[in-house]
Amino acid sequence: MLPPLLLTLKDEAMSVAWRFAWMTLLAVLSPALMAQSEAVQFRLDNGLRVVVQPDSRAPVVVTQVWYQVGSADEPPGLTGISHVLEHMMFKGTPTVPAGEFSRVVAHMGGDDNAFTTDNYTVYYQNHVADRLPLALEMEADRMQHAIIDPKAFASELQVVMEERRLRTDDNPQALAYERFQLLAFPSSSQRSPTVGWMSDLEQLSADDAQRWYTTWYVPNNAILVVVGDVDPQQVKALAERYFGDIAARDVPRRSTGRELVAAGERRLKMTLPGQVPSLFIGFNWPSLSSAIGAQDAYALRLLAGVLDEGISARLERQVVRAGKAAAIRSGYDIMARGDTLFNITAIPAKGQTLDELEASLLAPVRALRDELVSPAEIDRVLANVVAQSVFVRDQVDDQAQLLGRLASNHLPLDWANGYADQLKRITPEQLRDVARRYIQDDRLSILQLRVTGAQR
Repeated sequence: MLPPLLLTLKDEAMSVAWRFAWMTLLAVLSPALMAQSEAVQFRLDNGLRVVVQPDSRAPVVVTQVWYQVGSADEPPGLTGISHVLEHMMFKGTPTVPAGEFSRVVAHMGGDDNAFTTDNYTVYYQNHVADRLPLALEMEADRMQHAIIDPKAFASELQVVMEERRLRTDDNPQALAYERFQLLAFPSSSQRSPTVGWMSDLEQLSADDAQRWYTTWYVPNNAILVVVGDVDPQQVKALAERYFGDIAARDVPRRSTGRELVAAGERRLKMTLPGQVPSLFIGFNWPSLSSAIGAQDAYALRLLAGVLDEGISARLERQVVRAGKAAAIRSGYDIMARGDTLFNITAIPAKGQTLDELEASLLAPVRALRDELVSPAEIDRVLANVVAQSVFVRDQVDDQAQLLGRLASNHLPLDWANGYADQLKRITPEQLRDVARRYIQDDRLSILQLRVTGAQR
């Protein structure tokens, strides 16, 4: 560890470096980004929303279909059904037999996959640009004609159950985080695990999957995102050709993702077999799409960055370097659907108890209610934000992911262009005011994971 004086000098040098990096990125890279073609969008008569981002730097294209359904939409007893259905969407249609979808994509030199979250289920393909018609034809086919065979479903359900065992049930940190989600979201459906509860998975049937598919997999509940070396008018013609005749259907009203404003301080202690004790801390915060508090999301994003973004962040300096934590990870999703969390996961350093680590972590968090954040700290976060905005434009799949999230959460497609400017308007006094309102114990959840095999 560096002596205190050298650490101080290093921090000062870093603040200058962050300020220089931020100004350099804004002055040099932002004009290039602005010169890039803007995303365009249109909607078919059946309600399918199509978002197109031309990017001619390479002759490639990515297609993503974002169905507006995920684990947060699942009622008790059906948890995990969105994820299981995702698996079944690769089990064939009358036109494309089981196993052939990915084989055809690979044969054409592309790749494909899918993922499920609490708020959406996404299917994507990456191709050479001239394979766009094939990609859209295959996606439109399985939007209408996926086969939910009972035997195939039973087999795939076993795969998902084993996935749950390996990733969650046999992983102390993952299992504890699942319980932490229950603690942190006492009223909203975001508390359910995407993979589903094992007791629910054991009861799911092919009929459940068929009903879920029929209910949610309709064009008026989907967003098609196309990014790459394409012309928007070409995409529109192909979308009309392959998706235009698919009938729309009414879909159920979705949860708004709204959590209790002040649910009260919640605490849980768990003891599991394992080697690494862990601490989970969360504050209920709004996002840009929250019903209440959305106007504070930019300030909250800055606060999250001040605490834990880079080697000069407060948690790194005051907790990790001070020998209180071996590792810290935190997160705040400003683009979440509805209310979200600022969460911290930490592992105590050797000789530190979980109670001591908790006190060490909460001290710099709570200090934001009384101290003014320095301009250098704000500049550091801004530099990171601008850099991330540049890097996300580097890959077509990253661009598609961003556009899919923006469209899914009803945010402007050009939101990223003004993101840094929104943050720049926030003053240290505003940050302190927001900290006083949102860093409160009645928004706080804490889970301590103690392990029986820890070598401490």
